[in-house]
This record gives sequence, structure tokens and C-alpha cells, in this order.
Amino acid sequence: MNYSFLADAVLLVHFAIVLFVVAGLLLIAVGNAVHWRWVNGWWFRALHLLAIGIVVAESWLGIECPLTTLENWLRIQAGQGIYLGSFIQYWVHGILFYQAPRWVFTLAYTLFAFAVVVAWWRWPPVQVRD
Repeated sequence: MNYSFLADAVLLVHFAIVLFVVAGLLLIAVGNAVHWRWVNGWWFRALHLLAIGIVVAESWLGIECPLTTLENWLRIQAGQGIYLGSFIQYWVHGILFYQAPRWVFTLAYTLFAFAVVVAWWRWPPVQVRD
């Protein structure tokens, strides 16, 4: 089994989720300004709220993200250690896992979640029909 490939795949999924959370809020704000109905679709908004809710809960509870745990385990299985690896790992890790005290991340995640809740209130989700 190619553990290195699987670890890179987990890292890319993790990165995609981060992009969804961050870009999702931006899309909601911009989309409402330009009248894109889909940005208020119930499923999009519920998944977005759920995603940031999980991040905040993990942060407040001091739980490492399961995707990080899985990726690290796969890297160890591949004999890489958790900070060595491929080009993909090097660059995506640099973006996702920067160094700061834990309280900084908890505060940032909490404030971002607050912004998501404000967007939920300001532009409530609706059932989008074609």
C-alpha cells in the first residue's frame, strides 16, 4: 500500500475543507451582494456551519483534527515522519499548520464561527428551487 500517496490525499482533502470553510463565508457575503441564490441554499449553508462548528469544537476541547491524526499515522507508516515528505505535503502543510500559541487558533476559529453565525442571521438559508 502506498501510504505516502494516501497521506498526501488526506492532506489535500483537509486543505479542501479549509478552503470550503474560508471561501464559503466569502462566497456567502459576495453572493448575496450580487444576488446569487445558491449561496443561501440550505445544504450549502448547513454544511458550512457544520464544518466551522466542528473546527471550533475541536479547538475548544483541545482535540487534534482526525484528518491530521490520520495523515500523521499514514506518514509514519510510509516511514516519512510527520514533517518530511512530498512537494504537496511541504506546501500544503506550510499553509495549514503555521506556528502560534493554541489560544490564538481557538480565538481565530471562534471569531470566524461568530462571523458565520452572523452571516446565517443576516442572509438566512432558503430552499433553493431551480
